[in-house]
Amino acid sequence: MAAASVPPLSAIFSAATPTSKPIFPHSNSSTKPTLKPHQSSKESTTISRRKFLNGSLALLPLVISPPPPSQAKEIEVGTYLPPSPIDPSFVLFKATPKDTPALRAGNVQPYQFILPPTWKQMRVANILSGNYCQPKCAEPWVEVKFEDEKQGKIQVVASPLIRLTNKPNATIEDIGSPDKLIASLGPFVTGNTFDPDELLETSVEKHGDQTYYKYVLETPYALTGSHNLAKATAKGNTVVLFVASANDKQWQSSQKTLQAILDSFEV
Repeated sequence: MAAASVPPLSAIFSAATPTSKPIFPHSNSSTKPTLKPHQSSKESTTISRRKFLNGSLALLPLVISPPPPSQAKEIEVGTYLPPSPIDPSFVLFKATPKDTPALRAGNVQPYQFILPPTWKQMRVANILSGNYCQPKCAEPWVEVKFEDEKQGKIQVVASPLIRLTNKPNATIEDIGSPDKLIASLGPFVTGNTFDPDELLETSVEKHGDQTYYKYVLETPYALTGSHNLAKATAKGNTVVLFVASANDKQWQSSQKTLQAILDSFEV
């Protein structure tokens, strides 16, 4: 079969760009606009300038505004969050519908936790936030993220209940044991894979009618960090997972702080 003949790029561009017509018809200085009998030279100049600006502005690229500050404030939380009534050395974060798409959709119940005032809220990528699938997401999504370079980071992950059980409004006990739950949600703690050997400790807590499963993990290959603490509960149609992570250096100085943050989490 004979190979197809491909014309040179210069021929393509020369054919695609006509040279007989200028882009701006009045750009030639020798061409003067025709004045109507009642139109002055000053008025004609104003009209020509207006036409030029209208045409030029149409060629400008669209400028996309950044997300509103309420979605993530990358400044220290101590500048805008109130002190914790339990421990004034921390501040209290209470999630509201303005914070996440799932809360606005009523797909997640409000939650709260404390943070050191030097931490910062990080932006959650739209594709990870569940914004496109609310209120019927099939896979877990990230609610909020906070971080401190010296101490570690935390994130709240929500999973649709139907992903773990067919029972509507199931409690966390209905889903199964702490080991069974972490086997399903472990990859969302580590950011990649979960090995049962990485699980060092599990415990169960009750706050009123709400039951929480707590975990201590040593995860040397995790993307989130080599040390992870997690806490999970089920409410409504969602299982909410709280994760506190640190690398080895952060863990040495901030283990107690991360544990206090984890303990304060409640839905």
